[in-house]
Amino acid sequence: MANSTNGTVIVGPPPGKEQQAAGVGILLQIMMLVLSFVLSHVLRRKRFYYLPEASVSLLIGLIVGGLADFSSTKTSIRSWFNFHEEFFFLFLLPPIIFQSGFSLAPKPFFSNFGAIVTFAILGTFVASIVTGVLVYLGGVLMLMYKLPFVECLMFGALISATDPVTVLSIFQELGTDMNLYALVFGESVLNDAMAISLYRTMSSVNSHASSGGNFLLVVLRFLETFVGSMSSGVGVAFISALLFKYAGLDVDNLQNLECCLFVLFPYFSYMLAEGLGLSGIVSILFTGIVMKHYSFTNLSENSQRFCAAFFHLISSLAETFVFIYMGFDIAMEQHSWSHVGFIFFSILFIGIARAANVFSSAYLVNLARPDSRKIPKKHQKALWYSGLRGAMAFALALQSVHDLPEGHGQTILTATTAIVVLTVLLIGGSTGTMLEALEVVGDGHDGPLGESFEGNNGYIVPSYDEGSSSGNKLKMRLKELHRSAGNFTALDRNYLTPFFTTQNDSDEENRDDTESNARRPG
Repeated sequence: MANSTNGTVIVGPPPGKEQQAAGVGILLQIMMLVLSFVLSHVLRRKRFYYLPEASVSLLIGLIVGGLADFSSTKTSIRSWFNFHEEFFFLFLLPPIIFQSGFSLAPKPFFSNFGAIVTFAILGTFVASIVTGVLVYLGGVLMLMYKLPFVECLMFGALISATDPVTVLSIFQELGTDMNLYALVFGESVLNDAMAISLYRTMSSVNSHASSGGNFLLVVLRFLETFVGSMSSGVGVAFISALLFKYAGLDVDNLQNLECCLFVLFPYFSYMLAEGLGLSGIVSILFTGIVMKHYSFTNLSENSQRFCAAFFHLISSLAETFVFIYMGFDIAMEQHSWSHVGFIFFSILFIGIARAANVFSSAYLVNLARPDSRKIPKKHQKALWYSGLRGAMAFALALQSVHDLPEGHGQTILTATTAIVVLTVLLIGGSTGTMLEALEVVGDGHDGPLGESFEGNNGYIVPSYDEGSSSGNKLKMRLKELHRSAGNFTALDRNYLTPFFTTQNDSDEENRDDTESNARRPG
């Protein structure tokens, strides 16, 4: 095709060549995905835990990107890969976040609800502030590249998002205490929502520097982002629960329609929040949690099996692709490697901030718990070690390139990418050894999580000794907050579940059948 502009003829690539390049790019991506899944499976069969699935995906991306970088085809391979940020935010990230909320086991999550919220909300806030302040002080002291204070807080917020997928997979392989599993998994799920809300709040403050000193306005922006996004996600999930309860879709010839609607609701939640100027990621996360608890039980058995397998499938594909791309990106892109000190000290400060998060939150949780339910030190150390960085931190770092001045955002992206790679490869590879050294594996995670939660196993069953009051007002307040989790469980059992699901109707029908059978003469 030739275009003439001011007498100059510009010859573009033929349409056939563009299709061929796109086909080669898709083929390359599929080959890397297949290789990643096969190698991960082989290593798991061999019980080789020093190279987890995320590490395998990263290394494949690094190797392919490195080979392309040394070859003369770097430009063409880069165009073949053709990765766009819109594709990441709209198609890769939503299924990963939705599956995180959707796969939460209700019993361990709600039994440890107070502790999970403390770690995810208060702990993440502490970690982000500590990281931001330390990074700012490091710049002031000329230890690392200097960023403005609000930008340091933005970096602290985005790097506080944890993704312990490697730790959780090893937990499942080796077996671990179900309470520790629930704490690590629950914290990582709600932690994403907190981190992105903090990041958006700080980004808004940074873009309106004149109003940045108004602390009340900052708090209102955070509440608008977090509470607004959460409310939209929960609202969409409740609507879906009522639809599946009363629409009568759980019959054989309508199961295809039932599954299609169930798959569409999470994306509806995500796009609704984005359209309202809120956080789609926070919204779809809470949509996943609520849909699993209410909407999912209203589906037919076949639809339940299909939807659970479908979301697990696409989230696995998306997460594997994200780690492959991170490895590919670090090898192919031009990063600000001149700021090595920023990366080194950031890793050090993140470890300090993670410790401040875990140990301070655990101290507050243990104040409200009796001795039989306190979080032991070895579990606190495992929580500290499991704070890997992953897809969410990388996504927010990509966003920071557009939100911050040229150079600052690129420095943060480079540092975040390096931190993700180092934590996944080094910490992820040594996780199995660390967990065995702490003696927190192989002690009671024999079945699927949540199957054996009825009895007093470890510190799972709430029990309060009212006669042993120490008179400490803080301790009593924390106990009252801890009881609120039990009150919510009662509210859910007595009102929300009967209203939004068919479980109560099924129980009444079974009860009527039993009573009618009992009345029949023998």
